[in-house]
Amino acid sequence: MLSTLVGNLVRGQLQRIGHYLAMTRLSPNAFTLIGLLLNVVVAVIIASGNLVIGGIMALVAGAFDMLDGAVARSTGQVTRFGGFFDSTLDRYSESIVYFGLLIYLMNAGASTTSVAVLLAAVIGSLMVSYTRARAEAANVDAEVGIFARPERVILLAILLIFEQPVIALWILAIVTNFTTLQRIFHVWRQTRNGSE
Repeated sequence: MLSTLVGNLVRGQLQRIGHYLAMTRLSPNAFTLIGLLLNVVVAVIIASGNLVIGGIMALVAGAFDMLDGAVARSTGQVTRFGGFFDSTLDRYSESIVYFGLLIYLMNAGASTTSVAVLLAAVIGSLMVSYTRARAEAANVDAEVGIFARPERVILLAILLIFEQPVIALWILAIVTNFTTLQRIFHVWRQTRNGSE
């Protein structure tokens, strides 16, 4: 995934930022909650029709979402609950932003097709995360596919800045569900011979 390549490049920088943020004495879970609140702000901005500001704020919120893990590693507070909590709130964050888009589309008098595409994007986004979680529960590494959450955030943010939310939703509807199929195929291939 592109996010894996980018993640390898920025992990060291995030670790340094996490070290400084740790001085605030806020827990990693507190940063996770702040990330959720930032995404609520993003959704409200988008729903109000301010797509450019919403796109910029989506990038800020997306960057912030990565910092809770950096703080956890920097302070030695990596826990199983923290990972679970972060993953769960990430799903809420993403869904809330889509909800803001839904309100925007309804206020703009969008077609039924646009709303259906948004729903397809929501389903695909949630399924990308779900398939990875279920694969890991089956002891299969499923960090494969072309569009994980970082790619989704970046794509949506950029197209919001260019005020093209429907194009973003069409792309997301296609690539998220394709990524889900990639993961299903990957897990099938890994488990068909009972190797995992």
